[in-house]
Amino acid sequence: MGQYLPCFKAYDVRGKVPSELNPEIAYAIGRAYADATNAKTVCIGYDIRLSGPELYKALAQGLNDAGVDVVHLGMIGTEMVYFATAFYGYDGGIMITASHNPPEYNGMKMVRSESRPISGDTGLLDIERMAAEKSWSRSGNGSISDKDCYADFVQHLLGIVSPSELKPLNVLADPGNGAAGLAMDALMPHLPLQVEKMRWEPDGNFPHGVPNPILEEARAMTEAALKSGKFDFAVAWDGDYDRCFFLDEGGRFIEGYYIVGLLAQALLSVDSSQTIIYDPRLTWNTLDIVGRLGGRAVVCKSGHAFIKEKMRAEDATYGGEMSAHHYFKAHWYCDSGMIPLLMIARLVSQSGKSLGTLVDEMMRNYPCSGEVNSTVEDVKTVLARVEAAYPGGAVDRLDGLSIEFPDWRFNLRGSNTEPVIRLNVETRGDQALMEQRTAELLALIRA
Repeated sequence: MGQYLPCFKAYDVRGKVPSELNPEIAYAIGRAYADATNAKTVCIGYDIRLSGPELYKALAQGLNDAGVDVVHLGMIGTEMVYFATAFYGYDGGIMITASHNPPEYNGMKMVRSESRPISGDTGLLDIERMAAEKSWSRSGNGSISDKDCYADFVQHLLGIVSPSELKPLNVLADPGNGAAGLAMDALMPHLPLQVEKMRWEPDGNFPHGVPNPILEEARAMTEAALKSGKFDFAVAWDGDYDRCFFLDEGGRFIEGYYIVGLLAQALLSVDSSQTIIYDPRLTWNTLDIVGRLGGRAVVCKSGHAFIKEKMRAEDATYGGEMSAHHYFKAHWYCDSGMIPLLMIARLVSQSGKSLGTLVDEMMRNYPCSGEVNSTVEDVKTVLARVEAAYPGGAVDRLDGLSIEFPDWRFNLRGSNTEPVIRLNVETRGDQALMEQRTAELLALIRA
């Protein structure tokens, strides 16, 4: 991707403002999107980034000039564009966000009707080419209307997890000054949860750094607050809250991998006939849980467009990525940062166990490294070097390089957007072996 415009990536648009993405390019994307999708009505939302409203105006103008009616959703999260597009029956939706990128970035995530993703192989290349060449054909005079979808969105969430299934747990909630606080303000009056707010106000200046709880420094305040012992667990989100992260009652950060296992367990214990989609980076815990509960596990290359497509093809109830993206059939096969909060709260409420206790056994049985990134000169060279160093294992190339041995396995894959290689290692119940193999692989990767 990025053959014509550097802000176009494999799954979305993302770039520095104004050098790589600006109102002129946003206008062109609007015109090109109209041609590529033939949409008549498109909803648009944006997160807390300061450049969001200006990019929205230009994008909306481009769509209007192509005869498309625009529904302005205002400041929301990505999952609310997915919700609005499908729930109200719009022909498409565009979310203006750069997720967890630094503040000088912005971007766009695009869907067509039913919130089906638009990515490299489903129309994004055409939009990029038309926007770069300004080669669009549709013209007209579209309208703009405002739509507040928070109330309907909350009812949608409550239809997935009923408040009657929840106990008055004490939850620490940390949007990191992203947009999740707005959704929580709409949702909380309907829940019995006692929610303590942290870094609540949406603020595109990122006063506490970029909201990305996968980074240790971004969650340090949350971890410190949990040391008081008064909370059942904490939840934290990235800026557009399409990913959510959990910390247990003692302040321990829980890898997204184990949350995938918990959510699969929660769904399969109600109906064991369901299909669960998982990604190849870390797999053993998920396969163990799905297998024990009688479900069906289907592997899929990581990346939201691939997961959503696979979920539709397999009619899966849930798909989970260890990167903390959680996808639900009940949410049009799209990812949500609010549904996992409700499901984890329900699990803690109904099991009578703390979140820490719920994940302890998984963490003991399948210790993992978490994703470790390394900047490298050439991804292909590193992959070849690593593969040569580990003969005799079962090799899989669905997503990067996975090599599996009886007592340990690893996945190594290059980033779609930067010269970075990402490593994940897991073992069967052997923390020391996991640490040893991780150190060994990193030395080889960074040699």
